[in-house]
Amino acid sequence: MDVVALIGRILFALLFLGSAFGHFTQTEAMAGYAGSKGVPAAKLAVLAGGVVLLLGGLMILLGVWADLGALLLALFLLPTAVLMHGFWKETDAQAKQMEMVQFQKDVGLAGAALLLFALYAGYGAGLGLTITGPLFG
Repeated sequence: MDVVALIGRILFALLFLGSAFGHFTQTEAMAGYAGSKGVPAAKLAVLAGGVVLLLGGLMILLGVWADLGALLLALFLLPTAVLMHGFWKETDAQAKQMEMVQFQKDVGLAGAALLLFALYAGYGAGLGLTITGPLFG
């Protein structure tokens, strides 16, 4: 099961590492979009989000305080879902549907991150193939 947990961590982390890369390479475009959604200090928020995604993704990937990494990702995803994907504000049916899908994706990923947090905080080294044990627990 250790190898399965490692593969799951790798697959999960790759999504966030790719997103972090986008935050750093497409900062201006992402800041413009975030600004259009009412995010204050949009460029700073995009860069800070990229840092959180990078740290959380690397922590989970490498198994270095994976519980903290998962918590960071959940704390990024939940506000992002609300601030960036407010489907309830949309009047166009297609835009509403797209935002709802993105909102649900972020909430679902936050749920998975919270589950990882609980598993690593609760079982830590028992999940195997990590560099460090949990920070919490």
